Amino acid sequence: MRIGEIAAATGVDVETIRFYEKEGLLAPPERRSNGYRAYGTAHLERLAFIRHCRSLDMALSDIRRLMALLDRPASECGDVNALVDLQLERVRARLASLQALEKQLDALRASCKTPTAAARCGILAELVHAAHGEACICHTAEPAKAAGESHQKALGRQQVKPN
Repeated sequence: MRIGEIAAATGVDVETIRFYEKEGLLAPPERRSNGYRAYGTAHLERLAFIRHCRSLDMALSDIRRLMALLDRPASECGDVNALVDLQLERVRARLASLQALEKQLDALRASCKTPTAAARCGILAELVHAAHGEACICHTAEPAKAAGESHQKALGRQQVKPN
């Protein structure tokens, strides 16, 4: 199989395949007399394994460790469990971070409930004030409660009448 064929078969970009080869995640293929790479079933399986691990957002270093364990079938799977447990921790931390981000964006959105001219937009006012290092609604302890107050303050700082 040529590189384009294995790329199509696995859904992995040609440049990514070359990168995996350089990183040692994928064994270099044989070269035909015409210089083309000749990939086999083992390459196809390895790429599918890497692609699946990447879909689980695993780091290349973790994938490398998993493949090393895969190549030693007699080894115990405790290291595999540890790697998956670590990935679960990473995902849970990201989820918590995304939930906090959602609350911040909700608070920011609550600072402007009606369409107005951009000069009077509470969201834009908050973003500008935050850019100047001032307190903003999305980074307060009680963002939802303070949204209305902050909108009024932001508009006051802009010296614009509230809508």
